[in-house]
Amino acid sequence: MHQFPVLLSLIAVSVLLMVTPVIGYRPWPHLKPNSSDLTLGSSKKFEGSSEFVQMRYHMGPVLTANITVHIVWYGRWQKSQKKIIREFINSISAVDAKRPSVAGWWKTVQLYTDQTGANISHTVHLGEEKNDRFYSHGKKLTRLTIQSVIKSAVTASTKPLPINPRSGLFLLLTSDDVYVQDFCGQVCGFHYFTFPSIVGYTLPYAWVGNSAKLCPGVCAYPFAVPKYMTGFKPLKSPNGDVGVDGMISVIGHEIAELATNPLVNAWYAGQDPVAPVEIADLCEGIYGTGGGGSYTGQLLNDKDGATFNMNGIRRRYLVQWVWNHILNYCSGPNALDQ
Repeated sequence: MHQFPVLLSLIAVSVLLMVTPVIGYRPWPHLKPNSSDLTLGSSKKFEGSSEFVQMRYHMGPVLTANITVHIVWYGRWQKSQKKIIREFINSISAVDAKRPSVAGWWKTVQLYTDQTGANISHTVHLGEEKNDRFYSHGKKLTRLTIQSVIKSAVTASTKPLPINPRSGLFLLLTSDDVYVQDFCGQVCGFHYFTFPSIVGYTLPYAWVGNSAKLCPGVCAYPFAVPKYMTGFKPLKSPNGDVGVDGMISVIGHEIAELATNPLVNAWYAGQDPVAPVEIADLCEGIYGTGGGGSYTGQLLNDKDGATFNMNGIRRRYLVQWVWNHILNYCSGPNALDQ
């Protein structure tokens, strides 16, 4: 096991879009060392604490049917990069992965239910894929443009992505030369649902960007370190790709929140749906036992020195924990990986 200190992350930033909330995820803030914002008291978020957390169900739908993740690859992607991400998604429902496993991590997400008592689906699998390698909407995207990219994918004249609002999720992944509104400064990824006025349907979706060229120290930490963190060395990524390995935790974060809060009216903490704190937001910066404050918890080292905390089908990954609303603390794969 390998233990190391990191900056305390802030609760995810929710951005107002046309009087509509968009859920954003940014794992590591631009904070100066020794900032008062790094104290436990200001964050009130650490493993094992329920004093400040009121995770509630707001009667909206959750994804209880088998979940299919359809991917839009925006920009230029290497085959090896796609393979890392595909295998992570397929690992969510894998039953034969070595423990601690990605599937064990997902069991905490499965604890969440809808108003009938039905649990989040155990089954998450990779659906159809669409390549947009010629940057159909340019290399600078706004939040609304992202929905236009999804529209192009589901209305394409050849092999359009299937539409299933009940169990289908759309994952838009942008390559390392694409900038998305608020990327690096406020978010590394976000989720919401499409507007019928743009796409024609209400579809849960998430965007996650490859930060390798733009801001790896922000969105691919701890595999890259910001310049102001003097004295800290980046850890070796488990799959040899800093940008994509950094994306994995963000993808896991967004899929978990899409499953439990697809229309932003189901599971979240706080009274204001414009700024909901969701099941992964509560555990930002926590990746292992003992995590909290400025410490992410105990992690594992591979034989080649790479750092990870979960096993997939054939690969290893570093994925942040999620909130267990029954036990009222952040939970990883170990507790339920039986």
